[in-house]
Formats: sequence, C-alpha cells, structure tokens
Amino acid sequence: MSSVQAETPTVADFARTFRRIQAEIHKLIVGHEQAVEELLSALFVGGHVLIEGVPGTGKTTLVKTLGLALNLSFNRIQFTVDLMPADITGTRVILSGDDGRREFTFQPGPVFCHILLGDEINRATPKTQSALLEAMAELQVTVAGTTYRLKPPYFVMATLNPIEMEGTYPLPEAQLDRFMFKVRLNYPGEGELTQIIASTTGPEEAGIEAVFHATEAPGRIEALKRLVREVMVAPAMETYAARLVRTTQPQNSRFVTEEAGAVHDEMVNRYVMFGSSPRGAQALILGAKVHALLDGRANIAREDIEHVAVAALAHRIILNYAALSDGIDAAHIVERVIKSVRAGKP
Repeated sequence: MSSVQAETPTVADFARTFRRIQAEIHKLIVGHEQAVEELLSALFVGGHVLIEGVPGTGKTTLVKTLGLALNLSFNRIQFTVDLMPADITGTRVILSGDDGRREFTFQPGPVFCHILLGDEINRATPKTQSALLEAMAELQVTVAGTTYRLKPPYFVMATLNPIEMEGTYPLPEAQLDRFMFKVRLNYPGEGELTQIIASTTGPEEAGIEAVFHATEAPGRIEALKRLVREVMVAPAMETYAARLVRTTQPQNSRFVTEEAGAVHDEMVNRYVMFGSSPRGAQALILGAKVHALLDGRANIAREDIEHVAVAALAHRIILNYAALSDGIDAAHIVERVIKSVRAGKP
C-alpha cells in the first residue's frame, strides 16, 4: 500500500502517490499518458473531467481502472434518451414498515458514490444531463425539497462519442464549463495497438492493486487535495493565467470591454465567437499546481500553466463557422494564444 502520510503529506508524498496510481492504471491502459495525468490532476483539485474519444479507445476501461486503483466506490450510468433525472439522483418510494405503516423513503441513485462514470452523456436529454449539475458543483442532491450530501472525494467523469450524431444532445456550453478539463483519447499507434492485443487476448488479465486501503482512501485523497491548494502562486502567474483567458476572447465581442495592455490575436478575432469563462483561469492555476508538485516544486511556473492550457481552455472556446470551414479547432486557438501572450508579455 501507499506510504503517503494522511495527516501531513509532503511534495514528495504527492508525486510518489500520483505516479503509483498512474502505474496501476497503465497496467490496463496502453498509452494515453497525458490523458491519465490530466484525469488524475482534476481528481486531486476537486474538478470533473469530460472524456472524448471514438469507440474502443478505452474510455470506460480507464475510468473503471481508476476506481480500482483508488479503492473508492464506483458507479456507472449508461445514458440513453429515455433516462430520467430520478434514475440518476434517486427518488422517494413508499415502503411498508413492520407495523404496517407506509411512509416515503428516499432511495439513493447511482450518483451517490465517490467516482461516477457518465457513459455517453450526450445521449441523454438536456433535462437528464442537468441533473448532474448540482452534484458536480455543490456535492449535494435535492429531491422533493430535501437535500442529501455526497461524501467527498466526489469525481464525475463523463464520456462523449464524437462520431455519432443521430439521437444525441450536445452538452450546452454552460454545462461544458462545469468540467475542469476535457480530455481527448486518440487512436492508438501500431506499437500501442500491438500491446493492447497482447494484453487483452491472453489467458490472464492484469491485476490492479489498490493504492489505498478502502477505509483510508477518502482521507488520504482529501489530504493530498489540501496539499495541492497550498502550492504558492506568484502574482505574475495569476496575471499570466488571466491574460491567457482574456486573449481567448475576441476583440469584436459585445461582451468584451477594451482595456489597456490587452493582447489581441488575429486568429482569435477571426475564428472565435466566445472565449473562455473565468472558470478557465481557475482550471489553469489548479492544474498548474498539480504539475508543479509532480516536478517537485511548491510554486508554479509559466510552463506549468501552459502544460494544462489545452485541456483547461479548449472546451470553453466557442468557434464560428469560418473555423469549421478552415479546419481550425479550439486546441489550435489555445496554442496560438500562448504564443501571442508570450510574444506580447510586458
């Protein structure tokens, strides 16, 4: 088991535990190193992750393996068009007691766990999709006027299948913004595919060893999350993150107020309808804190912010039809913004 001290973890404890979890996940998951790092980074800052990838790239397996490695309670919801909000949050049912009296009793839904996998969330209707918002943002569920708390740590991972459009309901921009990172799983290369075949078609499957004991897992993870929050951020780094987010916003937007010293980019003005929200800046700083700890530092640098910029900002940028026509995606915009801000830095 992990040697991390639950009471007062150190920078070295965090990095060691993080790498141990990564190693357990990669017993089953071949490749996707950056995706696994981003997934764990969101976990250790209390965020949630949206995973996008074509069928067969290991989205569901990745999430299940994470639950096994952390030894936390895990539930999976297969979203379909006929799924109702009560199927997620739970509902009140009438039960008869030993004395024959009947009363309403709340039956918790699958949302009551530590790790929740929402598989193919874009297959559910907007009403059902929104049932997750309160749980994600406030760690609670309200049913029939009564609020029920969720036990931390609470981590939601939702998957998207980008190639099927019929019978799907794209997530609204406001709900996309609630996810700290959007992680993309690409097709494996030939070498990685060979490893997948060898590891999944043999007589034995790789065994995942839990990093924490079941009783201590929540406390250990919460202690590591507190350590992340204590990483120091210089004012210059806060300014840099704010400038990156500000530069994703087109100059010609009616929601953007002109300010002295602002950095503008021609590509942003041409292809972007709306830039990142303030939550993007928060995601940049929190993700950078995790990356700094993995590098053995208790303070963040620009490179830490830039390392998580695409995962933190791309899904918060709304492109116009010109971008679609010219083959420009949000990741291109984020990379261009980083270059522009670096070139225009004071």
